[in-house]
Order: sequence, then structure tokens, then C-alpha cells
Amino acid sequence: MNFRLRNRTLDLSQPNIMGILNVTPDSFSDGGLFDRPERALRHCEQMIRDGAVIIDVGGESTRPGASPVSTEEELERVVPVVERISACLDVAVSVDTSNPQVIREAAAAGAHLINDVRALRRNGAVEAVVEAGLPVCLMHMRGEPGHMQDKPYYDDLMQDVRHFLQERIDVVTAAGVPADQIILDPGFGFGKNLVHNYTLLNRLRQILDLGYPVLTGLSRKRMIAGVLEEGTDAVDRDGGSAAAAVICAMNGARIIRAHNVRATWEAMQVVRATLEEGHV
Repeated sequence: MNFRLRNRTLDLSQPNIMGILNVTPDSFSDGGLFDRPERALRHCEQMIRDGAVIIDVGGESTRPGASPVSTEEELERVVPVVERISACLDVAVSVDTSNPQVIREAAAAGAHLINDVRALRRNGAVEAVVEAGLPVCLMHMRGEPGHMQDKPYYDDLMQDVRHFLQERIDVVTAAGVPADQIILDPGFGFGKNLVHNYTLLNRLRQILDLGYPVLTGLSRKRMIAGVLEEGTDAVDRDGGSAAAAVICAMNGARIIRAHNVRATWEAMQVVRATLEEGHV
């Protein structure tokens, strides 16, 4: 029930909250708010107070339609923040990247986990993770962020997602990543329409059947807005996001990635009490 994050241990008997820290100018929810180390550090402190046990630092937006950034720019955004968090705060640090050089330098700066939306498919990414000795989260995505939402189609959604994840597991373990250092993310909102996303949410346990811890990230995404009032702003999706987080946790997800950590933490207290059958 425990997962090793470098020199830390994550308890997987209950859901854990991963707080989102986008050090980007163009992320869909909070772009530009935390793009300086001091601002980022203050926001991390608040997320830790609110209940986050992992901080996920991202230096390249992967929202639908996003453009890639250069290696140099991503490094400039990510590495100083990882260094500050690692030096100043008692929290695990995840880095949301697909770039092999960013993986290496983030590991040297103190990162505990690599969270890759491309599941280590970029040239050299698998080797970088093996060299760094870090655990990795492998996510399902069809296409690339710039065009992933262009009429996504699946013959069999769950079979396709499961097959992709198993294939990536086989590749990275053959390269030297220990099986007990892998987390899976089904990739809500990445190359999936509204029906795909809610089918995936309803059938999440089929991803757990692969035998690995599952991370889910639905916070403030379009799938939440899709069942709320038309035109709902990203920051107004927190109620729906918390409901989705509860569904994920009750169906076995053990890392919940969230923007609004406090609201998600409160929702997880209800989940914990339920899973423990009222022994609070």
C-alpha cells in the first residue's frame, strides 16, 4: 500500500492530493499567476496547508491547442522552482514534462516524480528516467496537444486506453524502470470528447485492473464545464471537479491532481470516512 518517491513514501491506502503548480503564461486555468519562483513558493505553501502531499510543477502548457516551448524556456521555468521547493518545503515534487533534458535537470534539482503526458514516448525520455532513478506517471494521450481534440475517435475506448498503457509499461520496464515505480493516468481530456471522458470516469476500475496505482486529473477541465452551465469559467468548475475527484477516489484512484486543493481535501475526508466505514 506504499509507493516510494525517492526518499519519501506515499501511503496508497487512501487518496492523496497532488497540487497543480503551472509556471506557464498560458495554462488554461492559472496561466501567468505563478510564473516567478517567489509567487510559486507562496502558492505551494498554501497548497501544503490545504492538504497537498505532492506538488506537480509544469513548465509547458498541454491544454488543447497549446504550442510547444523550447527546452531552454522550459528549463528556465521549471528548474529554479523545483530547487526552491525542494530546499524550502517538506513536500514531494513532481515535474510535468516530456523533455529528456528537463527530466535530468529536474531530478538533479530535487524532483521526486516525473509526470509525463506523453508516457515517455519522446526520444531519450525513457533513458532519462532510468538514469535519474525516479518513478514515473505514464498517461494516455492520442495525438499531441495542438491537435488532440480534432474529432477524437476510438473503436473501443477502454480497450484502446488499456492497450496503450500496457504497451508503454512493457517498453519502460524493458528499458529498466522498475514495475513498482510506475503510476498510470488514463488521460481525461487528452484526445477524448465529452462522452469518452465520462465513459472513462464510469469505468475507471478497468484501468486499475492493469495492476498499478492510478492518478487522475480532471480538475477544472472542459468535461466538467460540459455538464454545467454554458460559458462556465475554469475557476467556477471547482464543485464539479470535487465531485469528479470523489468518483475517482471511490473507484480506486490514489492520487488526485487538483487546482483547488482545499475543496478537494475536504471531499477526500468524506471519501476516507466512507472507505473506513465511519471509523473517523
